[in-house]
Amino acid sequence: MKKFNFNAGPSVLPRQVIEETAKAVLDLNGIGLSVLEISHRSKDFQAVLDEAVALFKELLEIPEGYSVLFLGGGASMQFCMVPYNFMEKKAAYLNTGTWANKALKEAKNFGEAVEVASSKDKTYCYIPKNYVVPADADYFHITTNNTIYGTEIRKDIDCNIPLIADMSSDIFSRPVDVSKYTCIYGGAQKNLAPSGVTFVIVKNDALGKVSRTIPTMLDYRTHIDGGSMYNTPPVLPIYSAMLTLRWIKEQGGVKEMQRRAQERAELLYGEIDRNPLFRGTAVEEDRSLMNIDFVMADDYKELEQDFMAFAQSKGLVGIKGHRSIGGFRASCYNALPLEAVQTLVDCMKEFQKNH
Repeated sequence: MKKFNFNAGPSVLPRQVIEETAKAVLDLNGIGLSVLEISHRSKDFQAVLDEAVALFKELLEIPEGYSVLFLGGGASMQFCMVPYNFMEKKAAYLNTGTWANKALKEAKNFGEAVEVASSKDKTYCYIPKNYVVPADADYFHITTNNTIYGTEIRKDIDCNIPLIADMSSDIFSRPVDVSKYTCIYGGAQKNLAPSGVTFVIVKNDALGKVSRTIPTMLDYRTHIDGGSMYNTPPVLPIYSAMLTLRWIKEQGGVKEMQRRAQERAELLYGEIDRNPLFRGTAVEEDRSLMNIDFVMADDYKELEQDFMAFAQSKGLVGIKGHRSIGGFRASCYNALPLEAVQTLVDCMKEFQKNH
């Protein structure tokens, strides 16, 4: 049976990326050595890293004056690296979900961390509006896509202070005006690569402004100066990331990824809204294109496990909702084919017919 991978992360990758990575595990480019065993300072891996950085800059049209880094520690490590490098006294955070809240809590270890707005009052089902960002804050931090709760900030916001964004789960799904941001970061295991590497896009001249001493490994300047090789980088995920970036370029770039994301989302949200057995959890205007959350309608709660088993019987993998809200979650990242979403929609229609 054909399987369709809706896991939220680690998640679906382009099949050709998986196959080419598997080949490189046995032999990288015919050099007779595995990508797992070559020196990270060899010319063979330097070429991989250079291409990954170049493709990052090309696909996102990153302007001059920014560096692209590949680090370890996951996006969670960035929750402390960001305030270490950018907070002098005060920072502002938009609390839109679990990860945004964790970033906020970490920032409180470094100074005054202000929650400018929160959607926690309604289980993070919406993106707050009409909030005021304090002008005296050192930066404003947002999480653009909330994987657990299925909400997304789909446009670059205008901000009168340095803007920092966690884009772990929607990077490369749409064009981004990088010039509006001081720093963009994210774990790669959702739209870019296997788990184990974190990307950081950082504005060079924004660094070195805080008065505190920053531990060497947590200073972005260390990794800029070292070309992401101050310590041994996560070689295999970086190689897979390079292949994924090649694939995105071959497919037509981020604008094409955006078109596909909208196509998948319109198909699935359309069925959720049409089918009386289901209902969406996020408010319509803030619905994520990457993580589509839905539950059984109130009158059909008892059918939840039946539908889960029915979906699994159709080869649909990873649609169980996060334990925070239950129900179902269909993660529709760049590599997910439209066929997968159509199969889920057909499954929902068939389940309705049977009940």
